[in-house]
Amino acid sequence: MNDSIEQRVRLAAASALDKKATDLDILAVGALTSIADYFVLCSAGNERQAQAIADNIVELLKKEMGVRPLLVEGATPGRWVLLDFGDFIVHVFTEDARRFYGLERLWGDAPNVTAELTGAADARAFKKTS
Repeated sequence: MNDSIEQRVRLAAASALDKKATDLDILAVGALTSIADYFVLCSAGNERQAQAIADNIVELLKKEMGVRPLLVEGATPGRWVLLDFGDFIVHVFTEDARRFYGLERLWGDAPNVTAELTGAADARAFKKTS
């Protein structure tokens, strides 16, 4: 497959945003762990939306790039859905689950590359304004 990991990560991010995901962050964790090169994290307003976001990511990556997740965890109850694509992992959280688990804190040494992979203007556009 000649699609780059960055292209797959960008498509995953875009498909999450298509379903109104909020607070999307992309962390470059490859220098810190061997489990993946990137984590894509995003929030959903409720469990139903979290599942819709996860389903859309799986569907678009399969349709556009022929890629399927190696593992899907947490589809029921949907507070935290993990999609493992091998070289990147997507975490779709309800807002309270994201605060509780705090992956950004746990992986605080990982560079946030959201702007680099999505474009600075896009990164600002989908960040939730508090």
